[in-house]
Amino acid sequence: MEQYIGVGRRKTSTARCYLRPGNGRIVVNHRDAGEYFSHLWQVEHAFEPLSVVEADHSYDVVINVKGGGITGQAGAIRLGIARALVSVNPEFRSRLKSEGMLRRDSRIVERKKYGQPKARKRFQFSKR
Repeated sequence: MEQYIGVGRRKTSTARCYLRPGNGRIVVNHRDAGEYFSHLWQVEHAFEPLSVVEADHSYDVVINVKGGGITGQAGAIRLGIARALVSVNPEFRSRLKSEGMLRRDSRIVERKKYGQPKARKRFQFSKR
């Protein structure tokens, strides 16, 4: 059985996406995608690469995702599926790249500094 693999990351989430020829079944962590994600926009965002290349019902997608929150996981899945689609057919690359789906969103949470309540917030300053 042929299988295409793509790894996506966003914030602290990592998604391993496996594309197999099939009829469009999507499984995220052994659950249906609609059941796993609480909002419809997260499902649409995560599986946008499939609709861009019109491969919605051509592949079964099995995803293992861990770390972070649901929004970060949706972004990681999006990148993983896009990378797997490029390995399926290199001609998809130009369409996915023009939509910005092959770019890794490098923004992560800034660390908290000592002497401050949060990363950038300061305690109130008193002159006297």
